[in-house]
Amino acid sequence: MSNQTTVTEFLLLGFSDVRELQILHFVVFLVLYLACLVGNLLIITAIALDHRLHTPMYFFLMNLSILDLGSVSVTIPKSMVNSLMNTRSISYSGCVTQVFFFFFFVSASFALLTIMAYDRYVAICQPLHYEMVMNRGACVQMTAGAWISGILNSALHTGNTFTISFCGGNTVDQFFCEIPQFLKLACCDPYFREFGVIVFGVCLALSCFVFITMSYVQIFTTVLRIPCEQGQHKAFSTCLPHLTVVSLFLCTSSFAYLKPTSSSASGLDLVVTVLYAVLPPMMNPIIYSMRNKEINGAVSKWMCWRLFSKNKMTMSPS
Repeated sequence: MSNQTTVTEFLLLGFSDVRELQILHFVVFLVLYLACLVGNLLIITAIALDHRLHTPMYFFLMNLSILDLGSVSVTIPKSMVNSLMNTRSISYSGCVTQVFFFFFFVSASFALLTIMAYDRYVAICQPLHYEMVMNRGACVQMTAGAWISGILNSALHTGNTFTISFCGGNTVDQFFCEIPQFLKLACCDPYFREFGVIVFGVCLALSCFVFITMSYVQIFTTVLRIPCEQGQHKAFSTCLPHLTVVSLFLCTSSFAYLKPTSSSASGLDLVVTVLYAVLPPMMNPIIYSMRNKEINGAVSKWMCWRLFSKNKMTMSPS
């Protein structure tokens, strides 16, 4: 305990100490952030303004886009500012806030992806009961449950992390405040805390994963029984984007959190973290819009309306 110090700020690991590479990191992250921002905002706007998309599936998708925007907004901007200002510091309270909100958005996203799997299961396997089961009240309650579960899960993990004392310095080997990195700075043996965090997270993720898997086993079994090839194509077209998003989310986050924190170099840790923290929120709008004619049509209609309104205002006499 003699080595225990009061930490007032942390130092985040930069991608490079070379000024030119810091500027390059800022530009790359700016492009990624803007792509994520534009893609998710287009989905949110299209669903909100097009009454044809006021269905449970698109209601859940709109909430997923909001969560994706939140998850990247609590990590990327701070890293961009640090690179631009040639600094690495983040305050203690800023780090606690970053950990809480990032874990909240990620946890709520996974809970929402599980709900979306159930929505697809009811729509395809029990179509006659869909309107009764997935009514407005049920959708709002399930979505609220996803957000609340994210808050509780995040509060548990954040509280568990920042009640420890830090003796290993204040350098975080990551471009944002990440829980596994703080366990390496603990005064006491962090393995018991790390074990508890990992076991709880794995159990929660595994239960969601099992539910999603069982839902899609039932979905694919039902779809293969559909005699009409057009019906099969329509069912697959609504399920494959969701399944792709779930796979991308699980593969990147599992690899990042389940590998030992000291098993790889810092450079690889940074790359892996970018893959699970930045890539899914950026790819989700692309994945959902690629095979979705309704989303594409709504976005195109909204953009055409905006251009028409702008041109009309420009041509009108002053």
